[in-house]
Amino acid sequence: MRCRPGAASAGALSQPEAKFGASPLRSLPPPQAVGVNDATRPLPRRPRRSRPRCDFQPLASVDAPLIHALPSLGFVFTTSVGVDHIDLAECARRGIAVANAGTIFSRDVADYALGLLVDVLLRVSASDRYIRRGLWPVAGDFPPGRKLGGKRVGIVGLGSIGSEIAKRLEAFGCSISYFSRNKKPLFPYTYFPTVCDLAAESDVLVIACALTEETHHIIDKDVMLALGKDGIIINVGRGPLVDEAELVKHLIQGKIGGAGLDVFEHEPAVPEELFRMDNVVLSSHQAVLTIESSNDLVELAMENLEAFFSYRPLLTPVHGTT
Repeated sequence: MRCRPGAASAGALSQPEAKFGASPLRSLPPPQAVGVNDATRPLPRRPRRSRPRCDFQPLASVDAPLIHALPSLGFVFTTSVGVDHIDLAECARRGIAVANAGTIFSRDVADYALGLLVDVLLRVSASDRYIRRGLWPVAGDFPPGRKLGGKRVGIVGLGSIGSEIAKRLEAFGCSISYFSRNKKPLFPYTYFPTVCDLAAESDVLVIACALTEETHHIIDKDVMLALGKDGIIINVGRGPLVDEAELVKHLIQGKIGGAGLDVFEHEPAVPEELFRMDNVVLSSHQAVLTIESSNDLVELAMENLEAFFSYRPLLTPVHGTT
């Protein structure tokens, strides 16, 4: 594997080292050097020139000032699927290649979304808390939940994750419909041109689309009202896809039936009002985190780095940057 002369030859990896590990990067042969920057030592914001290197930066925001500070930067790999933390326009302008996790997490996230939905409907976590508080022998049986089979489920974003979610829900006899940027003729599900139209015909909304300027707060007050007081919202996409303040308000007022949330608008901060709600299931942005997918991710990162330094096509390029 050789360094790319004349072109940028540094790579920046973003997202937490603690979750995925950086040690495999050290196997890159010379002349590539490897630098590991922890969360307390962010990458410098002033221009620097050095021999080719790969920087591992946890929780990095690869914005224009950082890109400007790394004049030799030629490749960015993010361990997430979403790329909203990367200035793609600046990368394209500089000719910097970008790769992400591709579809490596799709099945895990789909499994997790289904788990959240089952938990909200059947009240598994709420029943667990009820027993642990010693209420069963005192107050009697815990109130029943609702079944998943036969529910009308609307999926916002029928990409690799959304389609895996739909596949799983079909096995439960659910009726699937979706909203996406474009109609997907290869799928047999009903397409709706707006999220409000989708919500009006759904018992459950599962949010699995990418975060962009257009999709910020795509689940707003109007969508929640269209979904109705018995509706369930499951978010395994990005926190800002949902107007969180409106969601909390609608849950408090009983205008939404429940929610399963793996992501939050200002995470790791979570609205305290949600802590007291038995119809809400919370998790700490961990839908992608299985032992198996983490191991696969390390391999994918290495293969993309090897491809970059060997002048071969990236395995999981981000459209518009290569």
